[in-house]
Amino acid sequence: MKNIFNSVNLILVGVLVFFIFLFYIPAINAHGATPQLTTQPQAASCESNRTVQVTGTALINVTPDRALVQLGVQSNGVTVDAVQNTNSLAIQRVITALKLQGVEPKDIATDLYVIEPVYENYDSLYIKGYRIYNTVAVTVRDISKTSAIVSAALVAGANQVNNVGFYTSELRKYRDQARELAITAAKEKAQALANAAGAQTDCVLNISENTWSYYNGWWYGSGRDSNLWTQNTVQNVTPSDSGNSSEGDEPISLGQISVKAQVSATYGLK
Repeated sequence: MKNIFNSVNLILVGVLVFFIFLFYIPAINAHGATPQLTTQPQAASCESNRTVQVTGTALINVTPDRALVQLGVQSNGVTVDAVQNTNSLAIQRVITALKLQGVEPKDIATDLYVIEPVYENYDSLYIKGYRIYNTVAVTVRDISKTSAIVSAALVAGANQVNNVGFYTSELRKYRDQARELAITAAKEKAQALANAAGAQTDCVLNISENTWSYYNGWWYGSGRDSNLWTQNTVQNVTPSDSGNSSEGDEPISLGQISVKAQVSATYGLK
């Protein structure tokens, strides 16, 4: 019985060895050799002991395609109810006039609403009346109508034009373009400095973006327009002699918006 069991085991081992040679040897012949692990060469490290530090700046001038007009109605009255009624009727007339100019309701929003007492004089605590400041922010999508919209609002009863600001709806696109140009300027400057010193630039060791934001306006309101000017760029309407400006019969000149980006970079030298 034991001899029979051993014979069966030998037969099974033989069959297993046969199948191993049957499939493994052709695979070796097809590939030419047994697969081996390969080690990828490591990239040489960038030299960080010898560096050059540079800055790059780029400025893109674009024509604005949006305007934000902040206008309102100031009303005075003896009582709170009286001044509120007067102001409400006036601001409704203004809004109606804006809609007749093609401004959509979604582009008209209350920007500031303040009611305050009016005293007899500076040192007096006697209240002789009340005053309301009601300001609306109007987004103008067809900037050629900016002057007409302001005029229509004034005719309808608005007695304050607090600000007219221009901006671009594609600020992100122009900001990215300015950043790419700034990086290119920094790279070219680093190469020029390295060549002048008898060296060559290597990889970038460090890069940072230095930007600031401001709006060159004289009135800032409640801050509704602040987001337009704080997107890592400089947006500023400046006088322009280009064909995009008004032809002289419009009291509002579009000018151009300057989108500025600045980067600082450190390159290794080799």
